[in-house]
Amino acid sequence: MGVVLLLSITLVKNILRNVDINKKIATEKAKVEQMKQENANLAQKVAEIQSQAYIEEQLRDKLGLAKEGEIVVVLPDTATLEKLAPEVPTQEVALPDPNWKKWLKLFI
Repeated sequence: MGVVLLLSITLVKNILRNVDINKKIATEKAKVEQMKQENANLAQKVAEIQSQAYIEEQLRDKLGLAKEGEIVVVLPDTATLEKLAPEVPTQEVALPDPNWKKWLKLFI
């Protein structure tokens, strides 16, 4: 009887350990898949950054360079543009006077 009980306890421990290990394996596989996806995204980004079109875009945007025959237009910053722009008059939205004020103005 004692041997059967001892074997049963050992069997249950082994089953629980096996289930725990399988959960850890599944978690690690999910991590590996996520890292593979990240790696693919990064490889795509590296290929994009190394392309000639991206390099030309950065040269144009960051350094203000242009190809022959192109004209570079440099706009002033936002604060200067706001100073140069004409001011638009703002109208305040006011509610009409209530009737009692109209009557008061009429008699005073």
